[in-house]
Amino acid sequence: MADIENAATNREVVATLLRQSLHPATSKQAEASLRSLESTPGFSLTLLNIVASNAQDSQGMETRLAAALFFKNFIRRNWTDEDGNYRVPANDVIAIKREIVGLMISVPYSLQVQLGEAISIIADSDFYQRWDTLVDDLVKRLTPDNTAVNNGVLQVAHSIFKRWRPLFRTDALYTEINHVLGKFCVPFLELLETTNRLIEQNKNNKQALTDLFQTLNLMVKIYFDLNCQDLPPSFEELLPEIMSIFHKYLTYTNPLLDTDDDNESGPLERVKAGICEVLVLYTHKYEDVFDKLLQNFVNSTWMLLTNIGLEAKYDILVSKALQFLTAVAKIRKHAENFKSENVLEQVVEKIILPNMSLRSSDEELFEDDPIEFIRRDMDGSDNDTRRRAATDFLRQLMEQYEKSVTEVVFKYIDHYIQEYKKDPRNNWRCNDTALYLFTSIAIKGTVSAIGVTSTNLLVDVVDFFSKHVAANLVAPFDDVQPILKVDAIKYLHTFRSQMTKAQLSDAFPLLAKHLAAENFVVYTYAAITIERILAMSAEGQALFKPEEISPLAQEILGHLFRLITRGNTPEQIAENEYLMKCVMRILIVCRETIAPHTEFILTQLLKILVEISKNPSNPRFNHYCFESFGAVIRFVAPVNPTYLESTLHGPFISILTQDVQEFMPYVFQLLALLIESNPSALLPERYQLLIGPLLAPVLWESRGNVPALVRLLQAITARASSIIVAQGQLEPILGIFQKLISSKLNESHAFDLLEAIVLNFQVVALQAYWKQIFIILFTRLKNSKTDMFAQRFSRFFYFLVVREKEGGGPDFVVKAMDVVQGGIFGEVFSAVVIPDTQKLQKPLDRKLAVIGLTKLLLSSASLATPPYNKACPHAATLLFKLLAAPEVVPQGPAFTDDVSHEADLDETGFAVSFSTLNTTKRLPKDPAPEVPMAGLRGWVIGEFKKSKDRSKDWLPEEARSLLGE
Repeated sequence: MADIENAATNREVVATLLRQSLHPATSKQAEASLRSLESTPGFSLTLLNIVASNAQDSQGMETRLAAALFFKNFIRRNWTDEDGNYRVPANDVIAIKREIVGLMISVPYSLQVQLGEAISIIADSDFYQRWDTLVDDLVKRLTPDNTAVNNGVLQVAHSIFKRWRPLFRTDALYTEINHVLGKFCVPFLELLETTNRLIEQNKNNKQALTDLFQTLNLMVKIYFDLNCQDLPPSFEELLPEIMSIFHKYLTYTNPLLDTDDDNESGPLERVKAGICEVLVLYTHKYEDVFDKLLQNFVNSTWMLLTNIGLEAKYDILVSKALQFLTAVAKIRKHAENFKSENVLEQVVEKIILPNMSLRSSDEELFEDDPIEFIRRDMDGSDNDTRRRAATDFLRQLMEQYEKSVTEVVFKYIDHYIQEYKKDPRNNWRCNDTALYLFTSIAIKGTVSAIGVTSTNLLVDVVDFFSKHVAANLVAPFDDVQPILKVDAIKYLHTFRSQMTKAQLSDAFPLLAKHLAAENFVVYTYAAITIERILAMSAEGQALFKPEEISPLAQEILGHLFRLITRGNTPEQIAENEYLMKCVMRILIVCRETIAPHTEFILTQLLKILVEISKNPSNPRFNHYCFESFGAVIRFVAPVNPTYLESTLHGPFISILTQDVQEFMPYVFQLLALLIESNPSALLPERYQLLIGPLLAPVLWESRGNVPALVRLLQAITARASSIIVAQGQLEPILGIFQKLISSKLNESHAFDLLEAIVLNFQVVALQAYWKQIFIILFTRLKNSKTDMFAQRFSRFFYFLVVREKEGGGPDFVVKAMDVVQGGIFGEVFSAVVIPDTQKLQKPLDRKLAVIGLTKLLLSSASLATPPYNKACPHAATLLFKLLAAPEVVPQGPAFTDDVSHEADLDETGFAVSFSTLNTTKRLPKDPAPEVPMAGLRGWVIGEFKKSKDRSKDWLPEEARSLLGE
């Protein structure tokens, strides 16, 4: 550890800053100070030095953990740039690779997790070509009997190999895996045999057994990693022996491994769950070689599930075991095991019902941690819960034997309904079970963002709702157990796509009433269901129109804001993102009809914003909050811009001055929307004063700021071009373009900014800069061209060609390019513009290319004479290829002011650094609106007919008939 011990940065200074970063009062300044040290040689080694210290007291361990966490994030930010070049000093890179494996093996598990993630990040970049000694280093450290060392080595190995699980097959991936298999398989299998033997030898030694089962758990995970892409030949040859060991531990019992904690899985449960995951993998991917061994595992899994307890510590194991049986049931010949009515009844009684029925632990979660109860259900995070796994198994059996399963399950549904009717107050759990059973067999396929899209034709979901669900929705709160209220609301949520608009309209006031409930889960499910119903569409249009919802809007918003703001801390206010999402949806659906309530809405939103700005804790809540601001601005600002500007400016600027980094990209987007909402007015002074600070380089260092800042500059330059020129700020803006265009990650944003500059400033005002602009662009084309860059360059080329009235035009572009180097236009046009024009996909880009090519061919003096007249045949051929394609008129939400059908965050994923606000989306601008998209072909023909005097010997034969020549 010599390199770590000799780290150059002052260790005590860094340790002090790390301790300060753990306290809210000093965390922001401490983190900023730490970030300022990142470029110091040896800084990363200082962090590892602190991780390696032997401090065992609580403060010392907190500091070590903070160092490990900061090191992981430092590696994520700084290990390499977008081209794969190291950003960390070369000596530090060498030292980190040499020391980190040994360090990870020696530290406690909580630190291993963070270092393991750091190793995984490094491996993404460097393994194995630039870190080809890593596997040898790991193998060398494995021991016959030191479980502590072995577990550290295996933890490192798993952190590297698990990266393969979600990846698509590529030659590079298989080369990497084969590199590992060639070095790791033999010692891995030897260690598996050794561990099996040591477990037998230590069956009466609790501590040794616990450590060995941790080894076995890691080995099962790594076995999955090594098999996730393809079956290694060395494993296939020994498959009976390997599976014999796995079967042994799937059925293994030892009282010494039993845990006293009923909620936390022990080492034995984790091993068995991991083995079930391997069984699922083999059943799905390698059934041809696993087939003969499969039945033995099915029998043992059945026995396991019918004898296991209901304690929460077994939940993951039960879930994984059920996933294995579900995978087996997908294979027709193995599904035959479950075909008979007698077996199906046993499946329902012994497996489905015990794992689907509500348990005391579920009720405790409902009462004690309601937001977790909801998130497990609504976000799909309950994939490892008993209920979801049992439901999936039942549905898979139903896919094979729909009629038989439906008939068998309905017997139990009827039984539980009758039990509930005998004594509704005491037998309410029977109703919950019946409803869950019905839902399980009623749904076919998966539940999508719009609810259930396909149902079992043997059942009637609307009739079942009327007979057995609606009563609980209508009944007063005190007359129905809260979980049954939730069940009724959730039924509407699940089957909303199967109900008519009239039925949903009737349910809407009932749902709104439940926002007044005191129970957290009840009012949250009501908000979730309202939001999802309002998000529904029919034939591309929102199902509910603004005038249908606006009469209820103020009441619903009043409930939602009351529920959100009842929290006493920023964390409590932001806890329930579902309430905020419902606010957002109502504002989006009601559109301009919210105008009379603007003051009330903004007062509430600003009250929330002020509080959550103190400690942004829930990114989803934050996003929906800013979407709500965006909806108000989008629909109200065009008719009342002054009120919104004056009301929002102070709070938004406060976020910027307080450097609330999580919120800054959102504020930039909202400011852009505000400015765009009043396009004809002179830019107010409050926004003029923003221009200088927005050009500060430090703002552009944060990758998450860039898209939003470009958007804001686009909006400002559209209204303040003369002010910018007068204040000498055009050159700094061009400097930002130069910085952005040098990055592959930001090249698209750079072109957005450059096009805004050309659009909003007179071409002559840029006269002094054109040569430098094209030098920058040509340098990128030569040294690091990407497909995106070449296509955006081609679009920009045409963008300039069509801007004749503003001083651009075909000959302007030719001359501006040739100023850089004589004759370069011809080279770039033939090597870049011509081939990449054919790759343009967006209708407006293709239209721009058609107009640009037409102008080049018909009005350019440069292309009418040598040497550039040689380009005409290629340009003409390209033009008529584009015209031969079917005309596409831009349509859909991307080209309209409709923001009601945005992709949900849950579908698209959430980016912490930058997420585009859908409500602030910028409509694509047609760069040549004078030429109608629908009549583009006719326009071209007309232009050619107007230019009869111009020689067209370059015109391809197939085009002449189209033109009537």
